[in-house]
Amino acid sequence: MHSTKAGTILVVDDEADVRRVIADILKETGYDVKTAADAEAAFELLDGGGIDVAFVDINLPGASGFDILDDVKKRGGNTDVVVITGKATVANAIEATRRGAYEYVTKPFDLDRILELTRRILEGRALSRSIQRQRAGKPDSDAASGKVEIVGQSPAMQEVYKIIGRMAATPTTVLIQGQSGTGKEVVAKAIHDYSTRAAGPFVAVNCSAIPADLLESEMFGHERGAFTGATERRIGKFEQAKGGTLFLDEISDMPLPLQAKLLRVLQEREFSRVGGHELIPAECRIVAATNKLIEAEVEAGRFREDLYFRLKVVVIELPALRERRADIPLLVQYFIDRINERERFNVKGVSPQAMAQLLDHPWRGNVRELENVLLRAAALAPDRVLTPEDLPLTSKSQRVAADDGLPLAEVLAVKIREHLAGFGSAEPRDLHARVLAMVEKPLFEAVLEATGGNQLKAADVLGLNRNTLRKKITDYAIVLPRGKA
Repeated sequence: MHSTKAGTILVVDDEADVRRVIADILKETGYDVKTAADAEAAFELLDGGGIDVAFVDINLPGASGFDILDDVKKRGGNTDVVVITGKATVANAIEATRRGAYEYVTKPFDLDRILELTRRILEGRALSRSIQRQRAGKPDSDAASGKVEIVGQSPAMQEVYKIIGRMAATPTTVLIQGQSGTGKEVVAKAIHDYSTRAAGPFVAVNCSAIPADLLESEMFGHERGAFTGATERRIGKFEQAKGGTLFLDEISDMPLPLQAKLLRVLQEREFSRVGGHELIPAECRIVAATNKLIEAEVEAGRFREDLYFRLKVVVIELPALRERRADIPLLVQYFIDRINERERFNVKGVSPQAMAQLLDHPWRGNVRELENVLLRAAALAPDRVLTPEDLPLTSKSQRVAADDGLPLAEVLAVKIREHLAGFGSAEPRDLHARVLAMVEKPLFEAVLEATGGNQLKAADVLGLNRNTLRKKITDYAIVLPRGKA
């Protein structure tokens, strides 16, 4: 005998054999099971309450399974519905999903699949209740005060908060550096919100998104007749940001001629509109951001060194998401709350297995990628706990396979960028030697394995002197294939 599990299941099907088979397997597993042969009987059982999961056939005498699904949703969604049908049509699948079914299965079905769905639904419902209990009574976030929210309690983010706090009362120029998707604009907005200029405007300009020939006018404005098409005076971003903050995103993509004009504004604190002579005070704070190693841009001649020094009065280094994995659970809950509010979904949270996958993922797109992953998962499962099956993530083996499809140079470039990102705000030293060591050792090991440990052949393949190879073997403590000297 099995003890009754926490969960009451309703099976609705006009075929007695189908009802019996599903009910028997669920009862043997320990669930409390009720059955109905038509929609009228199902409505009576649902009216009594306490039904956790309903397996409902579409084609029933009288009202259809879709009518039952609609009724459940009108009641507030206290029962999760799995639609069953013998006609695996696209229309049925789409309609079931559109109306809010938890899942859609076709006959003949695998009984293990029925058990797995039941287990997953009930675990999700229990987890949802647990999440709601844990979140009850938590203090309001910065959103209640109208300030931008930065999510994270990791040591790396605590350092970011400290810098924002120290410079809040100053007009200091700030440079934010970090990979794409790390939240540079969110941090820029926080600098504005906590500063003495919070009552003024926050004006953002993406320097890489505006054509070079229009960027100057966009920044400084223009007078009527300044160029073809300038039929009236236009106020630029510097004037729009008066009394507030001007955020220059992706500033490393700003054309060199405009860099010179920006440098003059930072030095003189005044500017002129394009085609004009009037000097206008620059009465805003400048916060700039870049996803590139700006020192490398300076060395390559693509960015002015004097402008770089003007911008880097205070530098904030934003960590990649993989460098602050402890913040992922906080970010997940924050994004789920925001998605629920914005899209009118009712996602309850994520299962422990799904959270484990989220914690393991490399997140090359950083926080932005995490939000997009959760948005897609929520769209597919808008009213329940998200499971690994809902997450559009690749496994480790799939990620390796994806890397294998890239040219070696591209794989190395990606790995080197990840290595550079790992330094955070620290300046890397001896980078050439570090990268060479990372590449050389696996290269020598692979060639020695391919040549059966024959150092003479390996040296020939590598194009090295045998003595040089022997020294490398010693330096890297390479273990030769067994039985080979």
